[in-house]
Amino acid sequence: MTLDLEALYIDLHRHPELSFQETRTAGVVTRELEALEIEFEEGIGKTGVVGVIRNGEGPVVWLRADMDALPVQEQTGLAYASTARGVDPAGTDVPVMHACGHDMHVTCLLGALEKLVATKDEWSGTIVAVFQPAEEYGAGSQAMIADGVLDRFPKPDIVLGQHVTPLPAGTIGVRSGTQMAASDGLTVTLLGRGGHGSRPHSTIDPVVMAAATVMRLQTIVSREVDPRDVAVVTVGSIHAGLKNNIIPAEARLELSLRYPDDEARERVLAKVERVVRAEAQASGADEEPVIVIDHSLPPTINDVHATAQLTLAFDRAFGEGTVVDPGMFTGSEDVSWFARESGAPLVFWFWGGIDPQAYADAKAAGTIDRDVPTNHSPFFAPVLQPTLDLGVGALVVAAREFLG
Repeated sequence: MTLDLEALYIDLHRHPELSFQETRTAGVVTRELEALEIEFEEGIGKTGVVGVIRNGEGPVVWLRADMDALPVQEQTGLAYASTARGVDPAGTDVPVMHACGHDMHVTCLLGALEKLVATKDEWSGTIVAVFQPAEEYGAGSQAMIADGVLDRFPKPDIVLGQHVTPLPAGTIGVRSGTQMAASDGLTVTLLGRGGHGSRPHSTIDPVVMAAATVMRLQTIVSREVDPRDVAVVTVGSIHAGLKNNIIPAEARLELSLRYPDDEARERVLAKVERVVRAEAQASGADEEPVIVIDHSLPPTINDVHATAQLTLAFDRAFGEGTVVDPGMFTGSEDVSWFARESGAPLVFWFWGGIDPQAYADAKAAGTIDRDVPTNHSPFFAPVLQPTLDLGVGALVVAAREFLG
């Protein structure tokens, strides 16, 4: 059997599924694992799949790929662009797209497993392939852990993973220490007093309260965080009201916060809470706002020694200059829960998916931010090659480096 990776990727790209709804994707994974004669279990953490290759004595290496897509309307113009729709947790019909490249992650892990199975006489140990749901909710890895993934399968001696990103295709980006930021997702409910739009004086308008809160929150990073430090406060959604002549009783904000460590997290969270409560008080609200932390993700911290070892292995396999230090990403990941809960070291790297010439042209013009789509953009779609080949190759090299 030889996997047609391009066809597999296109199929997954055309059929994206939202977090904890990855049933078709999981079915594709189990079909390919069965064809490779790899033992597996499905339904772990609701829709997760774990495959195991046992090949004698030696280390246990975990390889992880996430599977879920996003509520984004694809605008890439590709012949295989997604037209899929789904229902989000609120019951809303939404467009669905693999705007973060998880279809590429799944494809490359399956391709790597095929190569590792074919070369079992060259290595020894155990490979645990983790196809994880719901990374976009920051909940999939913990759901699998709660479902006993660390007890039901061989525990890792090292956890490895990768993420496609807007670097030039053919490039690997990895650094030791903090590779990705910690994050929290917050829902803030501002409680006002509703009434008729013609009588604002008889209400406490939560729309105005929300507007003031959003603007004041922007001063936390710009005026209260040392410019040499990293922090992000983003208000990603705001919802209030149903009709133009009704002042609603409440407004809801959804926030995404990012920071490099726990100390910064405590500082930024305290500042956000202070601003929210102060703006409610300034608006004369009768009730305190409700602040709920929907999810928390730790920083993604790469083990120093394992990262140095793997960087050398990548250089040997792909040539000097392939590996670059991408700096710390302010995006966040939940892969590190597997390493943290098991006590194993982690190495998580990025690999490029942007046409190298297009990237070079944008860099020369100073228009990377405008012309190179990032993850979560409706225009983000990696070029098929050499992205697929390097994604497969990197996982194989990494697994072989830490196996016997």
